[in-house]
Parts: sequence; structure tokens; C-alpha cells
Amino acid sequence: MVELIIETLVDSIKLLPFLLITYLFMEYIEHKTNNKLKETIKKSGKFGPAVGSFLGIFPQCGFSVSATNLYAARVITLGTLIAVYLSTSDEMLPIFISEAVPVGTILKILAIKFAIGMIAGFAIDFLLRIFNRNKDEEKIIDICEKEHCHCEHGIIKSAIRHTINIFIFIVIVSLIINIIIFFIGEDTIAGFLQNKLIIGPIIAGIIGLIPNCAASVIITQMYLENVISFATLISGLLVGSGVGLAVLFRINKGIKQNLGIVLLLYFIGVIVGIMMELVGIAI
Repeated sequence: MVELIIETLVDSIKLLPFLLITYLFMEYIEHKTNNKLKETIKKSGKFGPAVGSFLGIFPQCGFSVSATNLYAARVITLGTLIAVYLSTSDEMLPIFISEAVPVGTILKILAIKFAIGMIAGFAIDFLLRIFNRNKDEEKIIDICEKEHCHCEHGIIKSAIRHTINIFIFIVIVSLIINIIIFFIGEDTIAGFLQNKLIIGPIIAGIIGLIPNCAASVIITQMYLENVISFATLISGLLVGSGVGLAVLFRINKGIKQNLGIVLLLYFIGVIVGIMMELVGIAI
């Protein structure tokens, strides 16, 4: 057990420089483009799901929060909001980069999330137009988003803080996963999740509903540890939308509507995962 803990700490510490470099780059990009991205999605109109899904694949601090604010003000449609939620990967990208996952694999995952987000978003908006439920009458709500992001502290401080937070998450999650694997066995766990087409995506979808970066960290680490399949990974990442869902319940009126959005997001993620398992899609 002591060796397991030491091994987990050593492996996690090795990731620190890669995480820091990645977050420095991400913070720089965000400080330069954040306002432009929000303006772009505001002006996207009927092409909102495509624009939202594309912008969502870039790891922006609080971008799902921005989309939630815009939806609460009815500046963007439900389809665009769902597209952003589905395409957002939160901490997946930094962890994959730090773990030296092949670029081709990362791009394929991002492409899958983009495509699913866009298709689902257009389908939702199409159905809502039929039932005439899209109403864009409310004014834009001015809500402070900085409490969900550390962007106000400057690029370097923000990157360091984010790196430390994710490093702690990685250590805790990796240790828990390694302990479980140690006592139960990797083959037993993998067999339980991978040989049951429904169980894996359902569990991953539930984890994805955690309204912070813990969800993507847990799911990504489980995939890297070969505990879950590729299809299960996609299910969890599709459902996971960072703190966006937490903000939705805070600022969007109508608890039933918010619960409906959560169920819709979960349903899409789980169904896609199950279908990928059935077809045998893997990377």
C-alpha cells in the first residue's frame, strides 16, 4: 500500500510541469479571446449550435458559464446551450496533454464531441421551433462570472492556481482508483464495466453530472487507467459541463425546466455511449 501511494504521488508530480505549461497557454488564449467568443456566440443566430459546439471544444475558463448566462437571458437558444455543454471537455485536454496522449486521439475525441453537440443542438432547436417554444424576449442578465473562474488574478497566478487545484484532484482520484484496482483487480473492474453495454455509460453519465472539474478528472483518469472503455469515456465527457449546470440552477428561472435540461443532457450522453458500445467504436 505504501508503494502504491508513493507511485501515485511520483506519477502525479511528473505531470506538474506539463499541466502548468498547458494552463499558462490556455489562460493567455482566454484573456485575449474571451469577450470575442461571447460576442461571436451572441451573433450566431440560427447557426448557434454549430458555433457553440465549435467554441465549446476549446478549454475556456467558465465558457459553459458564459453560455448559461446567455441562455438565461434568452440570447441563445436551448439547442446552442446543449451544444456547448456536450462539446465542453473541461479538464480532459490538459490531462491528456500532460499524459502524452497521441494528438490524433485527442483530435478525434474533440471532433466526436463537436459533431454530437452540433447535431443535437440543431435537432433540439428544430423541434422547439415546431412547438413554438423558443422565446427571446428577456433582457440580458448581468451576472458576475468571475466567482466561477480565477481569471481576475492575472495569467500566471491563475495558471498556477488552476494547476494546483487540478494536481490535487489528480492525486486524490488516481489514489482512489489505484486502491480500488489494487484490492479488486483491474481485470475485474474493466470486465464489469466493459462487458455490460449499459452500465458503463450510465455510471459515467452520473459522474459527468458533478458540477465542477472533478467529473472530467475522474472520467479521464479512469480511461487512462484502462478502467473504462472509449465509449464510456465519451458518455461521461458529453454529460460533463463543468460548473455550467450549477450556474443554470442559480440564474435560470424554473426548476422543472432546469431539471429537464439536465435530463436531456444526461440522456444524450448515455444514449451516444451505449450506441458506440453496440457498434464497437473505439480509438
